[in-house]
Order: sequence, then structure tokens, then C-alpha cells
Amino acid sequence: MAEYKAQEQDMIFALDIGTRSIVGVVGQPVGGRFKVLDIEIAEHGSRAMLDGQIDNIQQVASLARTVTDRLESRLGIRLERVAVAAAGRALRTQSGSFIMDLTQKQSISAEQISRLEAGALSAAEEALQMEEETRRQFFMVGYTVAQYRLDNYPMMTLLNHNGQRAEAEVVATFLPGEVVESLYTAMRAAGLQVASLTLEPIAAMNAAIPAELRLLNLALVDIGAGTTDIAVCREGSVVGYTMATIAGDEITEALMRAFLVDFQTAETMKRTLCPGEDLTYTDILGMENTVPYEEVRTAIEEPLGRLAEAIAQRVAEVNTAAPSALFLAGGGSKLDGLRERVAKCLGMDERRVAIAGNNYAKSAFADEINLENPEYATPLGIAVSAGLGLLNDSYVVTLNGEKAKLFRSGSLTLRDILLMNGYTYADMLGRTGKNLNVMLDGRRVRLRGEPAVPAILMVNGEEAAITSIVNAGDHITFTPARSGADAARTLGQLLGEGYSGRVLVNNQDVPLDTPLQQGDVILTLEGGTPAAAQSGESGEVPPPVPPPAPPDPVSVELPASPAVVKPAEKPKGVHLILNGTPLTLPEKDSGQPYYLMDLLERSGLDFDHLEGPVRMTVNGIESGFSQSVRTGDVITIRCD
Repeated sequence: MAEYKAQEQDMIFALDIGTRSIVGVVGQPVGGRFKVLDIEIAEHGSRAMLDGQIDNIQQVASLARTVTDRLESRLGIRLERVAVAAAGRALRTQSGSFIMDLTQKQSISAEQISRLEAGALSAAEEALQMEEETRRQFFMVGYTVAQYRLDNYPMMTLLNHNGQRAEAEVVATFLPGEVVESLYTAMRAAGLQVASLTLEPIAAMNAAIPAELRLLNLALVDIGAGTTDIAVCREGSVVGYTMATIAGDEITEALMRAFLVDFQTAETMKRTLCPGEDLTYTDILGMENTVPYEEVRTAIEEPLGRLAEAIAQRVAEVNTAAPSALFLAGGGSKLDGLRERVAKCLGMDERRVAIAGNNYAKSAFADEINLENPEYATPLGIAVSAGLGLLNDSYVVTLNGEKAKLFRSGSLTLRDILLMNGYTYADMLGRTGKNLNVMLDGRRVRLRGEPAVPAILMVNGEEAAITSIVNAGDHITFTPARSGADAARTLGQLLGEGYSGRVLVNNQDVPLDTPLQQGDVILTLEGGTPAAAQSGESGEVPPPVPPPAPPDPVSVELPASPAVVKPAEKPKGVHLILNGTPLTLPEKDSGQPYYLMDLLERSGLDFDHLEGPVRMTVNGIESGFSQSVRTGDVITIRCD
């Protein structure tokens, strides 16, 4: 067996795990560019990838090992560390908004903007979870703010502006946790250690669009076999990602139907189609045929148009307008006529839509390999990104002793790192335990849940704010916040040790060791005042005289205009009606308002076993999670 040299520290081995094939690239940085030493491509024997996720881990691992062995044999190097990318087609995009009512008209700080955006990100993730049958782990890849509003007026930025009501709407991109884990598992099964992880759209952009052009508003469209990945950059960084479910296979299938050929023959016809040249092929009946270019072009006109329209629509959605220029990459980018159709659909000059490949030389080169191929955008991009330090993944940040997953470039805060590694906003803030509300002798008694145990966030051994910028080599320690325990009392604990009289719960005689349930109606008979009446846990109402029989239900009627009701003394907290039951919420220590998402745990719904979508209304109007609530609001949260 041949002796192989060890993989040197600056030797980069990149694998692009695609739907049809796996491409391996080996090289190292030389003079500020990446020198490609070798490239190897191997096609899957059968379908191993599904919707961007590895479906058959062993098959992918086996083919990755084959590619690795061939490269090792030719180079005489033992390859152990690999740079990989998660499929852009698996990304999930979701919008979310959040409203922050300030205690008084004040200048808005960067910290407040961060909390506002974090609330919008949390709303986006919750909305994404609501679409899932079961709760999944998502990694936040990145987000862009679609709109700020201050006192309902659209703004480009909120920093240092004065106002009382701030709102942010974001478009966030998430990667399902199983996509990342299956990628790591497949690489381990192939005997490889993942040294760098990024996203395919970012990798392709790093290869096709030089960093010095990122200040411009540019789009990179990577057309694969099953889907089309899109990334957009401006002001120096990648700001948005999306994908279209139509791609090269649509063209191949159209050729199969039109000319009665198998898939591989149709693929060959698609790749060799050239203006003015006839095509010769053998159909499934074994007959050889020759058709003119125009006839083949007509057969693919309809799916080609749909592909161009889908690209234009997705680019416009994520960028809000046509970009300054657009690059087409991937095997599908070479489709005859596609470049012109995309330009037309976006209303762009054809000269501003280009096929990727010409710009590779700015970041990569090879002595004997022709790199000017748009199909190399992703594999070459993975290698260039890791080798030239274009990704945050090129430096090490540890989170709780392990290398953190960093999916995008640019400055990152601690909040970004946590969200990228599967933590949620609830892990950062925690939740107060559910209150227990009962009626005692005609008055409402609220038993508070325990407060959340705050999260602990340390950077290099010192406490740090969630908005702190992370630097290369930082060691982050994070202990998630722990939600407080729900309020729990027995009847005896509520009434006090000295109570000895008769008591009814929901008109039933029960022993004093009975655990209380949400909404219980308690009536004390033949005894003195319960100890809890003086415990400070009850609502601010006069102490009642115990009646001889259960009281009539109390009805609550809201005035036509709550604003004209002026009590002599304004009660503390927020007083509202939730699902027909009066509810008082204590003022938040932060002075922030309550939102519908704060009331979910008080709604009585079992969110682990929902049988339908959750419908929320405020004063009869359907509302979202980020809708703020105020005293006097009538709220319903129910499962349809």
C-alpha cells in the first residue's frame, strides 16, 4: 500500500454533495488566490438526495469515500479534513414582525433595535413551527429587515429617532437541523472530519462574485438538477437567500416526452444543444433520428419560460427589485436562451445578466485544469471560501466546548451565534411559570408561577451582552434560561394551615389536600376568613362576606368606549379578558407591553397535541403572535 503524506494545515479538501453527483476539489492558497490541484466527479448510482437533504446516508458516504480515494491516489495525500456546504434548496424562509411600545417618547438605541429584531425573528420561527406537523430544530442562517416603522411611519432606520411605537418586519432564513446532522453523519461514515460548513448559495457567490463587487446589489442564481438556489448581496455582504422548485430536470423531462428518449439521452441532448446544429439521437425504440435545432428549441420553450419566470419572481421577492447585475451558475445556466429570457422577465439589459465562470480567475487558478465552467461554482466556491478565509467558518469560535456552526460571513453577534446553533429566543429569555387563577368566595385570586432562571452567557470567562460582537478565537459558554415552575397549590395551602371549616370546589365537597386546577371556584363555609385572603396573592377587591350558598356567576360587560372610563385610581398591570375569563397581568419589569405570544401559555391549549391551527383574535379582529395587548382587550386563543 502506497504511503500518503499527511494533509497539511493549509491544504483544503472540499466536497460538493449534489443531487446527481459529488464533486471533490483539492488545493491550497497561493499568493492571495486558491490554487486548484485536482478535481474529481462521481455520479450517484441511484437517488441518494431528496429535497436538499441526504436521504441515503450510506450511499452518500460511500460515493464521498470513492471521490476521496481517487484524489488521494493521484495526489499522494491522506485527506482527512473536509469543507462542505448545506444545500440551499433545504432553506426555509419565513417573515415575522414585532412591535415594541416604548414607555415614553425617547431616542431609540441600538440595543432596543436589537431586541426589536430579535422579537421579529422569534415570531418568524414560531410561524415556521406552526406550519410543521411536529416541532423541529431550525438553525437561523440569516435575516434581513424588510421594513421598520416608527409610530406607524415607514423608516429606513430607527437608530436615534424619537418615538413611542417601533416595529420591525424581517425575512429570516432557517435550515432544518436534520439537514446539518445528516451531512455531518455522512462525512463521519466516510472517515472525514468536517472542518468547514457553509451554504451552497454563499459558496457559489464566493466563487462567482469577487468580494470587491459585493458593495453592488448583485444576484447569483445556481441552477441545479432539481432546484434553483438564489443568493443576493449588497453593501458588502450576502443579505438574502431563496430557491425555486423548478430547474434543469424540467427541461430534460420535456425532451423525454417530445422525442421519446430515456433520461440520460435527454440530458445529453440538453447539454449539446447549439444554435444552427442538428441533433442526432436514439429513441427508446432503438431508432436513430436527426432533428433540427429549431425543433428541439421549440420543445423546451415552455419549461424554459417557466424557469426564467420563476427565477425573476424569486429574485424580485428577496431583493424587492431587479438587481444591478445577475450571474447564472450551475449546469442549467448553459441552457440556450435562458440568459436572455431571465433578463427580459426582470426588465434588465441583457448585458447585465452573465454566465458565471469568467470571474473565477480573480480568486482561483489551476495549471492544467480549465476552471471556466459554471458547474464549478459551488464546489470551487466551497474550497475558495475555506481556503481564502471568506467565511466566518474559516476561524474557530467555540460554543460550550465545541466548534460553533457559522453559516454566513460578516460581523456576528452572540445572538446570531446562538440562533445559528439551534438555540431559540426562549432559551435566551426563559418564560415565567404559568399562573394559577381561581375564584375564592367571589373574588379572583392569582397564584403566580415562578420566575424564569436567567440565561448565563460568558465570552472568554466574562459575562457578555447578547448583542456583543463575536471575534475569532472566542470561547462562548451558554447556559439556557430555565422556565419557572407553574404555580401549584393544594386547597389547604391556599386557605392556610389554620382553616378547619367546610369548603366547596366547583360545588363539590373536597378534602383540603386536593390540588387546585385552573379556573376552580372555591367557596368557604362554616369557618373564618381564609389565611390567603391576607396573603397578598388576591386581586385588589374588597374581602367578601362568605355567603351561605354559591354565588351567582359574575358577568363582565365592557363599556362601549373603554377610554371614557376613569377610575379614581388606575389599577396596576394589564386587565383583559382571555377566552371569556378576566385576567390581570403584572407590569413587566422592562416596561415593555404584553403580546399575544405571552398569552399562549395562559390560553389552556395543549400545544404539544394540537388538532388544528391556532386562531387568535383581539377585540374580534384576527391577529398574529406579535400583536400587542392592552387593558380592556377581549382576546380569544383557540384551536379550530
